[in-house]
Amino acid sequence: MGSGSLAAMATFEDRFKPNMELEEAKKLVRDAIAAGIFNDLGSGSNVDLCVITKGKVDYIRPHDVANQKGVRQGSYKYKRGTTAVLTKSVRSLPIDIETTVTGEAMDTS
Repeated sequence: MGSGSLAAMATFEDRFKPNMELEEAKKLVRDAIAAGIFNDLGSGSNVDLCVITKGKVDYIRPHDVANQKGVRQGSYKYKRGTTAVLTKSVRSLPIDIETTVTGEAMDTS
């Protein structure tokens, strides 16, 4: 169970039914994996299926690319230890702090 499993499980709980046809079951599994991908930043982007039937194992790789990565728009190369500052904004926050000290002195004898 990975970090996207909660979203995937919700899809299974919503749409699973006994005696599903093979194509319907593959679509359900694809949609559950896609839910995990789209609702978890740590998940990947490809959907791979493994269909296990009596006497046969069928690996379908890739079945689908649920989340196509885009093309980088700029250069992201920086010197080690630096990060580019795109904008800078300094704001004063009005904070009203009231301090009251209560309690007993600690016995240090």
